[in-house]
Amino acid sequence: MAKKKHAKPHEEENGEAWLLPYSDLMTLLLALFIALFAISQTDQKKMSELAQAFTAAFNMGGPSFFDKAGPNVGRRAETPSDEDLGNSAYFAENKQLEEIQKKMQEYIEENHLEDQLSTEMAEEGLMIRIKERALFPSGSAQLVGQAQSIVPVVAGMLASLPERVVISGHTDNVPISTAQYPSNWELSASRAMNLMKAVLAAEKSLNPARFSAIGYSEYRPIADNKTDAGRQQNRRVEIFIARNYRFNPNEAPGGKQGANADTGAANTPAANSGPATPSTNGAAGSNMATTSM
Repeated sequence: MAKKKHAKPHEEENGEAWLLPYSDLMTLLLALFIALFAISQTDQKKMSELAQAFTAAFNMGGPSFFDKAGPNVGRRAETPSDEDLGNSAYFAENKQLEEIQKKMQEYIEENHLEDQLSTEMAEEGLMIRIKERALFPSGSAQLVGQAQSIVPVVAGMLASLPERVVISGHTDNVPISTAQYPSNWELSASRAMNLMKAVLAAEKSLNPARFSAIGYSEYRPIADNKTDAGRQQNRRVEIFIARNYRFNPNEAPGGKQGANADTGAANTPAANSGPATPSTNGAAGSNMATTSM
C-alpha cells in the first residue's frame, strides 16, 4: 500500500512588509522634529517656506497647521510680522512719532507752556504730560482754563496717527472726600474720561476704538509727594501713544546697527523728560477703572 505523502508545513515568508510601517514612522519622526525646530524660531519667513515645503511634500490639501502658526496681529509690538523683520515699519513709525513730538514741543514753546506740558519718547511709545492746572480746577474733573486751546491741538496730532492711545489720570496723595469724588480714584478716573471725551469731540475723524481711559489715583507718582512742588507734578493727565512695532535687533538691513540709526535716537527720552517709563503700563490691581471706547 502506497504511503500517503504529507504536505510540508506552511512557512511564513520573511518578506519586507515591515519596511512600510518603519518608513512611515521615520517620516513622522522627521516631520515632528522639523515642526519643533520651526516652532522654536521667530522667523516668520522661514515658517512660511516650511509650510510650503510640507504642502508640496505631502500634498494633503485642506488648511495647514502652519497657516495659523504666524504672529498674532493683535500683538504686533511683541512679535514682528514679515514686513517688520527688516525694521522698516519700526523706523517709519518712530520717525512719525518724533515728528509729532517735535510739533508738540514747538506748540509748547510758542505758547510758553513749558511748566504745564511736556513730552517724553520711550521705547514703548510717546508720552504727553499735562499738569492739572492747565486743564482742571483743584479737586475737580471739569475741563476749564487752557483746555479749550490745548485739547484741539492734541486731537489734531492724534488724528494723524494710527496707534492706540491711553489717557490716564493721576493725583497726589492728599485725600479727597466729596459727594462727586469720594476718593482720588474717582477724581483721577473722571479726569481721564473727560479728557478722552473732549479729544474725541474735538476731532471727529478719530476712531474711538483706539482710545482708553484709566485712573491711577496717587499710585503712579513721578515726584515726591512730601513737597508742594512734588505734589504739583503728580497732579497730571498723561496721553500715551503706544507703538505698534518694536525694534528687532536680529535684523538690521542697509547697515543700520540699532534703533538709533537713520531716524535718530529711538530709545532716547526727550531732553526735558526723566526716565522713559510710561506710567500707563503695568501694575494691574492698582488702577481704579479702565474704560475703553
